[in-house]
Amino acid sequence: MKSVTYKTIILSLFLATSISLLSCKDDSASQTPSVVISSYLSFQSSSASQLQVTAKGSGQYELKTTGEDPYVSLVPLLVANPSGNVVFTFDYQSTEAISSLQVFFAAPVSEDRSLKTGTIPASASWKTFSVDLGVDIKKFNWGNPGNYLRLDFGNQSGVVIQIRNIQLRTRNASEEAQAKAREELIASDLLLESNIRKYLDANYTFQITEVKAGTSAITIKGSYSGQGTYGLGEVMPSDHLTQIVKFQHVTALNSSSFSIDLDRFVVRNGFKYDRGLSKWVIVRIGTSSDEVVAHARYADQIVSVQNLPVQKPTGRKGLGGYSAGRGFQTDLDDLHISSATVNVAFTEFMYLNPRANAIEHTYGDRTYYFDKTRVEALDQTLRTAQSKKIVVAAIILVQKASQCADPEIGKLLQHPDYTSQGIYTMPNMTTPASFNCYSAALDFLATRYCRNDNSYGRIHHWIMHNEVDAGLSWTNMGEKPMLVYMDTYIKSMRLCYNIARKYDGNSEVFASYTHSWAAAVGSKYYATRDMLKALQDYCDAEGDFQWAVAYHPYPENLFEPKTWNDTKATFSQNTSLVTFKNLEVLNAWIKKPENKYKGTIKRTLWLSENGTNSKTYGDQDLKEQAAGFAYTWKKLKVLDGIDAFQWHNWIDNRLEDGLRIGLRRFPDDSADPGGKKPVWYVYQAADTDQEDTVFEPYKSIIGINNWSEVVHSVQ
Repeated sequence: MKSVTYKTIILSLFLATSISLLSCKDDSASQTPSVVISSYLSFQSSSASQLQVTAKGSGQYELKTTGEDPYVSLVPLLVANPSGNVVFTFDYQSTEAISSLQVFFAAPVSEDRSLKTGTIPASASWKTFSVDLGVDIKKFNWGNPGNYLRLDFGNQSGVVIQIRNIQLRTRNASEEAQAKAREELIASDLLLESNIRKYLDANYTFQITEVKAGTSAITIKGSYSGQGTYGLGEVMPSDHLTQIVKFQHVTALNSSSFSIDLDRFVVRNGFKYDRGLSKWVIVRIGTSSDEVVAHARYADQIVSVQNLPVQKPTGRKGLGGYSAGRGFQTDLDDLHISSATVNVAFTEFMYLNPRANAIEHTYGDRTYYFDKTRVEALDQTLRTAQSKKIVVAAIILVQKASQCADPEIGKLLQHPDYTSQGIYTMPNMTTPASFNCYSAALDFLATRYCRNDNSYGRIHHWIMHNEVDAGLSWTNMGEKPMLVYMDTYIKSMRLCYNIARKYDGNSEVFASYTHSWAAAVGSKYYATRDMLKALQDYCDAEGDFQWAVAYHPYPENLFEPKTWNDTKATFSQNTSLVTFKNLEVLNAWIKKPENKYKGTIKRTLWLSENGTNSKTYGDQDLKEQAAGFAYTWKKLKVLDGIDAFQWHNWIDNRLEDGLRIGLRRFPDDSADPGGKKPVWYVYQAADTDQEDTVFEPYKSIIGINNWSEVVHSVQ
């Protein structure tokens, strides 16, 4: 197959030299001769928050973080920043790794005008940190007199950082090449997005009407007419349909109305390939290029090898991030839990080569290996949930290469455009080896946890990755136009769906989102409503599948439990955010006919990660946390489009940026380790005959006389 080149030669060089916003190198004393420095920058110490700033000499400082949100501003510019000075750099030493450096382009200071880097490693010797701000300086028109940068140094208290030689300078030769490669990549992605949009909006007169994936054959039906030679083109997940010039895998069409049976499994690129994962398209065959004359179509029907019973939550109370190893297992019964999410970062226990104490799994004629101890721990969690008839959605997470248990797996599965800001990566599906590896992982999980005998427990549904509207942070494939990002995300969703449905015909795949709605929560993020519309557009064009929504309607400020005061959450479909305050918007959206599966079946909607925070363990803060949930639950009582609510985090976690969002205290709390907070008792009472009695004291905190006051109509 020939296709338009997605990466130019210079982009290949760019990837080979690791385009990362963050770079650290040893021994900063030697400066690259070709760069130009206008002057060193200095801190405005009075602006520091949760950070002690001590001058240690000319251009050198000691910073000590005293809280989970430490930041300080630089002195505002007295003169305009020279146009070529775009690389922000300094020398540093640090006692601990800094989770990220967030740079705000002020004024104003807002998330929309910021850039977040990856982790800055700890170092006992001087190292140089550099980040290219060129794109953002241009975007925000930053660099005028009075402008300044605010720097947020991670989220950990007690870190001591030595810092010197803070400056904005010109790019050196290597950085210039990387910048040029970034520009090439941006241009390529914009062209790809334009082509995707044209394809989705096209009014084709020909169509594929049905694709059925049987146990051994694929049946494709459709129709076409007109002059020319036509064929049925096969598009594998690693292909970009709009970039294919000449189709490699084409079946001749000899009748204007056709029904073709093809082998489901074939050998491709050394792997046994399941064509149930392909999509199919009618093309007009040309000498040097083929013309797409219909929308492609995925399998509408996937024959399951077994019949698993439908299982739905018996109530709406659930837990997020459940694990049998976390203790407090009596909560499952005491809180009447009927649904849960379970994090499954399979790259923590998957290997390419044989090893001791491993479970073998063959897929695509290639054998992969899964650490038995780690898998059995997952078995315990899923068995426990199944024994209590808890419906489980597995959150499928792919770690960045540096964190994978097997570096070779990391090389295969980290997306080629991944950047260092990402906590997780979008799975790489661009090569046969990468695609087969990712498919094998999903197939292993489905064969083990979608069984009639429930020997290892059951995964009922699949949440695909995490908070993709904040993709740069949570499911990273670099900075992409939204449609380019969604094209890959939908491939991942479809891949999981088609594999899982082979073993469980009732499996659903969930798309995961933050509390954004009509507006993105950051300048490099996407609006959830736009992503849902793109998902619908793909389904309209390429055939619907039973996807669902996993939404995270945290309060506007995750630290503030009084969600009824959220200002960006309105009762309009054009609201910036959907939080607990305006769940009515989400409820109305999911029930609209145009948003239903095949126009008739309401899609499943889980609030799969959410909770209210207690700022401290003080009495008033604990009451406000409980009131936040009481307010939310009374809304849910009348919002029948929302199917389940998973509280996250079940237990306060020291790694959550200072949040105390659990139903229980920190397990290492000195006063009451893992103790039940007031919100635990409110959660327990919800949906029981004790609900009104337990909830009553929280009306005064919310400022209402009757619970009906919390429910609103949507404009």
